[in-house]
Amino acid sequence: MSRLYLLLPGDLAARTGGTIYDRRIAEGLRRLGWDVRVRSLADSFPQPTAAALADAARVLAEFEDHALVLIDGLALGAMPGLVEPHRERLRLVALLHHPLALEIGLDAARASELRRLEAAALGHVRRVIVTSAATARLLDGFGVDADAIRIVEPGTDPAPAAEGSRTGPLRLLCVGTITPRKGHRLLIEALSGLRHLDWTLTCAGSLTRCPESAALLLRAVGEHGLRARVQLPGEVDEARLASLYASADLFVLPSLFEGYGMAYAEALARGLPVLGTTAGAIPDTVPADAGVLVPPGSVPALAAALERLLTYPALRRRLAEGARRARDNLPDWSGSARRFAEALTLV
Repeated sequence: MSRLYLLLPGDLAARTGGTIYDRRIAEGLRRLGWDVRVRSLADSFPQPTAAALADAARVLAEFEDHALVLIDGLALGAMPGLVEPHRERLRLVALLHHPLALEIGLDAARASELRRLEAAALGHVRRVIVTSAATARLLDGFGVDADAIRIVEPGTDPAPAAEGSRTGPLRLLCVGTITPRKGHRLLIEALSGLRHLDWTLTCAGSLTRCPESAALLLRAVGEHGLRARVQLPGEVDEARLASLYASADLFVLPSLFEGYGMAYAEALARGLPVLGTTAGAIPDTVPADAGVLVPPGSVPALAAALERLLTYPALRRRLAEGARRARDNLPDWSGSARRFAEALTLV
């Protein structure tokens, strides 16, 4: 039986895209006969405290010689000095959802420092597994040998087609943790000029992982007079999320960057028309006949696309048909686990 140690910050049960990926891959590998042992690091990564770094150093030192160790990029990119002493003793593999330096909201100095740290850390691993071809292309700037990179896209669970609102206002659904990168405030600004149209918006996603972003979003909703139209339920469980997808008419998420975009794939699996951006891997995830993609960060472009989609039901129907075609081509989790196992061989 092959043994794999998985190191990631925080709780494997958390409902973020990256953690869901880690959890589903671990489950899939176990079904394939792997012995997957999860070691949780402090949730302060990627800005670890001194105590978090000390704990990570202790965990790495405990692994037996030649152990296969997969480190989530949220942790790896912040600790090149800790992994360097183990680069020959352990078989280190990086799981990179997207480069830390590309997180939105960083000042230039911090972004430059993260790029330096992450490039150094990636230089100490034997293989880098990424979740999209777009992320693989970005690694050209991090000094990673192309032969060391493997692409394993997330899977998507089959789901029934959304039924939509049927009556009343059109229901817009946005799914994603409230952080600057997801573009929630841009969405509120765009919708503030569309009060003459009949719509409601539900933004499902944690309000506690980035409290500052959540506070700013709540303030924007109030300042634009949209409290009666915008719901912010926070992080919801699977049953509640499935219900939100089922009753939605349009999925909208104006992300400023995505390493893959699992929420977009989930929307496609339900045959929902999609409104997103051209950032990162989104164009690779959302086919042109299933969604409208606008430049990231452009409120006018987002507002214009929203107005078209809210005004013309024929456009929504055409995109929904494209989404239903796309759902048949989405990778499933069992296939992703098999590809992940292949990526770990000969490391």
